[in-house]
Amino acid sequence: MTDRMSPRGLDATRPRILVVDDEPQIHRFLAPALEAAGYAPLRAMTAAEGLRLAAERAPALILLDLGLPDGDGKLAIPRLRGFSTVPVVVLSARDQEAEKVAALDAGADDYVEKPFALGELLARIRAALRRAGAASRQPAEAVVRTGALEVDFGRRTARVEQGEPLKLTPREWDLLAALVRGGEGRVMTQRQLLTAVWGPAHVEDAQYLRVYIGHLRQKLGPAAGLIRTEPGVGYRFGGE
Repeated sequence: MTDRMSPRGLDATRPRILVVDDEPQIHRFLAPALEAAGYAPLRAMTAAEGLRLAAERAPALILLDLGLPDGDGKLAIPRLRGFSTVPVVVLSARDQEAEKVAALDAGADDYVEKPFALGELLARIRAALRRAGAASRQPAEAVVRTGALEVDFGRRTARVEQGEPLKLTPREWDLLAALVRGGEGRVMTQRQLLTAVWGPAHVEDAQYLRVYIGHLRQKLGPAAGLIRTEPGVGYRFGGE
């Protein structure tokens, strides 16, 4: 199986996008669209082939289907994470919330349901690549600005519209920090947030999370819309 998706070949100066999907029509649809958007597409039809290309070709991002002929795509994510931090956007016709949560908890960065709009998919790709770039440049003690919100990790403070620092409890600060560190536009599951803020013993205590998200939104005021709910899955901070 070749990794070439287009007769024009791969442009080494363009970010590589690895598409792991066993549907030939998906590759025929995505190849010209990705090239037109400035990416160099790579193709894999199985999880094993996708892992091989991820190791050999170092793509900038992976689009991963869950229903692959050699196994469930989400089972390949932990194997990928053993050697790569490349962003993974799941493409799946499975609309069950449990499937989305499992893929995100396994290490995926985002998901798009099939059938999807091309514009939305390209926006999710851009957002994931921005997050990856920002994470590689961001110092340990950084100031992050998103819309009207400024978060200063060194001082452990947050302010809205350049106002006075918000009066956040330690738990509210930890929750906001976890969302912001997760990256703009990235979905974080309830389990991920509960583990980060309350610890692994509280992964089933979703009520904690709902209450503190409510408190945090109240204190953020005009910036409350930056915390977006993904029903049944978790929360997304900012993003397109």
